[in-house]
Amino acid sequence: MIALQVANNVIPAVTGYEELQKISSKIFFRLLIDLFSVFILVRVIYYPIYKHRELFFTYFIFNTVIFLISFLLNKVDLSMGAAFGLFAVFSMLRYKTEEIAIKDMTYLFLVIAIGLISAVTKIKDTSDGIEYLFLIAINAVVLLIVYLLESNILMKKEVVKTILYENIELIKSDKKEELLADLKNRTGFNVHRYSVHKIDFLKDAAQIRIYYYEN
Repeated sequence: MIALQVANNVIPAVTGYEELQKISSKIFFRLLIDLFSVFILVRVIYYPIYKHRELFFTYFIFNTVIFLISFLLNKVDLSMGAAFGLFAVFSMLRYKTEEIAIKDMTYLFLVIAIGLISAVTKIKDTSDGIEYLFLIAINAVVLLIVYLLESNILMKKEVVKTILYENIELIKSDKKEELLADLKNRTGFNVHRYSVHKIDFLKDAAQIRIYYYEN
């Protein structure tokens, strides 16, 4: 009788330990795939173009927190709708102390999406290995699309800069070609178009947005 009671106490403990090992293994491999994908996105694609090192912390922390919350809540039957609701809340966050560029916000959206995908993606009736390969494939497709859009492979990348221009005599509509030639000469960029953003007649200056293609 005593042996039977001991066995009854040991079996749940062993089962719980095996379940904990299984969950630990899943979270480790998923987190590894997630962090590697974000590293490729931020360090290999984002940073060489925009050079904003100060956002590394933000991107990695947002991604890791979203991953952990989604993964852990998913273990208590978090529905897909609730997961995307959580994703939407985090994706709409804005910093009040500093204006964030649209491209930076887009990358923030991407790191949150990768964290959510890595945490909740499942394939029923398949092994963990197939599930991980499927997850790697999804993240690889996202990274490939971002890389192609940021490169000059699909289309030339147009750069926009705002400059202060003091020769407002050339702002007139009948002097477009002269203004374009002057902008090319002063900036050294092969400017192909421009738009007048603001004119200050008191200072005899204008804010002009110039557009040119990167080489």
